[in-house]
Amino acid sequence: MTVEQVARVLQATECYFADAGREVTGGFAGDLLSYCMSKAKTDGVWFTIMNNTNVAAVASLCDVALVLLCDGIQPDAALIERCRANGINLAVTPLAVYEASVSLGKTL
Repeated sequence: MTVEQVARVLQATECYFADAGREVTGGFAGDLLSYCMSKAKTDGVWFTIMNNTNVAAVASLCDVALVLLCDGIQPDAALIERCRANGINLAVTPLAVYEASVSLGKTL
């Protein structure tokens, strides 16, 4: 399943897609950035409500396929710019973290 397909299934709105065709292989939910650095997997969707520039740094380190801001949390301009600069896919879903995670789990 691609980033674009995941976004469609999870009712997500694109904030910035560097590679909408990137394959997604799993997911991780978390907001404690140090924990995310050790647990988020390459090519996964990172479900979070964090919306600051540190998210882009962690996403880049973990090489996640998509950062998905849940609960309709809107990214600030600095996060969008940092994602653009680092080629990180970023989207927003109105779904809660749990709902989005379960939905992705059912479709993968």
